[in-house]
Amino acid sequence: MIRAEHLTKTFGDVIAVNRLSLCASEGEIFGLVGPDGAGKTTTIRMLAGILEPTSGDAWVADYHVVHQAEALKPFIGYMSQHAGLYGDLTVQENLQFFADIHDVPRKQRSEAIERLLAFTNLAPFRRRLVANLSGGMKQKLALACALIHSPRVLLLDEPTCGVDPVSRRDFWRLLSQLLRARVTVLLSTAYLDEAERCHHLALIHQGRVLASGTADQLRQLMPGSLLEIRTPNPRHAAQILRQSLPPESVSLFGDRLHVHTHTPDQHAQLIRSILAAAGIAVIAVRSVEPSLEDVFVTVLGTSTGPLPAPPA
Repeated sequence: MIRAEHLTKTFGDVIAVNRLSLCASEGEIFGLVGPDGAGKTTTIRMLAGILEPTSGDAWVADYHVVHQAEALKPFIGYMSQHAGLYGDLTVQENLQFFADIHDVPRKQRSEAIERLLAFTNLAPFRRRLVANLSGGMKQKLALACALIHSPRVLLLDEPTCGVDPVSRRDFWRLLSQLLRARVTVLLSTAYLDEAERCHHLALIHQGRVLASGTADQLRQLMPGSLLEIRTPNPRHAAQILRQSLPPESVSLFGDRLHVHTHTPDQHAQLIRSILAAAGIAVIAVRSVEPSLEDVFVTVLGTSTGPLPAPPA
């Protein structure tokens, strides 16, 4: 449903997207994962036919995003970082407005609006001004507006940025329901816990795809083992360990530390000794499976170009 080949976009001397290639199948969620400035928004805007690539090609729902951009519009729903809702209109009026934009037939409009209000649990708020909605409710309304014309492909640019954890969970529940209708979802996110929910991922940095595959496949790109250290003072412990171990191998994850190593047994004893000498108690040291955040930090620190495809 989505295919990009060597997609490139430059703004003057700045290369925002650098020969990006990806492929997303029908009825799956494909995630573009990367920090701010990685090129995620530019990629999505090119796939939506809003920005013209400097070079390369892309097809969405079998339509070329440049040569068939007008024909493509009925088949895609696009939700930008800033939802583009109208605060002085009600929830229902926003849906009616977007139905007008997408030329939804009058006979189907009422049914589509009622279905989407029920789908997003916004029916009780249909007469509320959008300016008075919470951030999570605005995101759900923006999703409903993007779905008003029943697109086959949904392009979402950091759809849960800035919303609370409960609203993020609800939003992902809605996306999961869309898959039953075989809608293809491509989204960008900086939240690596959300990336775990995607069927396929592309890790992007400085406009380049560093690696792509399923979450399990990407975890295999991280060589060695990962030790998790629990201590009452993780920040101080991290500072001490970075003085004795390679600094890039030590990461702080909330109230725990992660240490990347190729010799876990030896490092476990070494870590205990280093922290004991510094007067820091150690509650536990154990091997754990790397998270996508661990993988991304490692790939980012070691890669100077696209990595080989992960094992199937």
